[in-house]
Amino acid sequence: MGESLLSGMEEPVVRFENVGMRYGLGPEVLSDISFTIAPHSFQFLTGPSGAGKTTLLRLILLSAKPSRGLVSVFGEEVSGISSHALTGLRRRMGVVFQDFRLLDHLTTYENVALPLRVQGRAETSYRAEVVELLRWVGLGERMHVLPPLLSGGEKQRAAIARALIARPELLLADEPTGNVDPQLGRRLLRLFIELNRLGTSVLIATHDFALMDLVDARRLILGDRHLRIEE
Repeated sequence: MGESLLSGMEEPVVRFENVGMRYGLGPEVLSDISFTIAPHSFQFLTGPSGAGKTTLLRLILLSAKPSRGLVSVFGEEVSGISSHALTGLRRRMGVVFQDFRLLDHLTTYENVALPLRVQGRAETSYRAEVVELLRWVGLGERMHVLPPLLSGGEKQRAAIARALIARPELLLADEPTGNVDPQLGRRLLRLFIELNRLGTSVLIATHDFALMDLVDARRLILGDRHLRIEE
């Protein structure tokens, strides 16, 4: 779903060519991975536990470097670019990690607003937007609470809201519905779909086949260190 009619004419958001990844001197955890993510596209990343989904997401996020092969993000081949340029590329992404990565000294509202503050926007220009999104994910009554006082599901929703608030060009989500009930999971999926309709490319890593069956989307399936694609 969601691939633009113009996507064949546009630079892929992500391109992997024969990528291999190993940690230290150990065996490869990913081997000969080749795929592209088109602008405005929506896809799932799935596979058994330990197949390398989180490693693949880290490579896309540029927080890990491949052992071999080519990784290109937003048209930039990343092997030799500067740390400043890497930071610029990462700011074009929204990311939801399994460990949430909320800042404990900031309220829920402040955590979600942080990407907009980093952009230099005045609070008066985004406050209503942040409040609306927090209400939509069910945190309207928790926006002034610090993360240590949130439940796991509430932290998950705050992390998702933070990833979405700046309308990134690429959204990477690692098990984004893993700590919420199925009804809320479907609601969050609708939020990802709406973001995709607004132009964001979306890649969701998940084990939840029932969730994937709700969307006609491409599936990237990792297994035995290799990747296969179901359109």
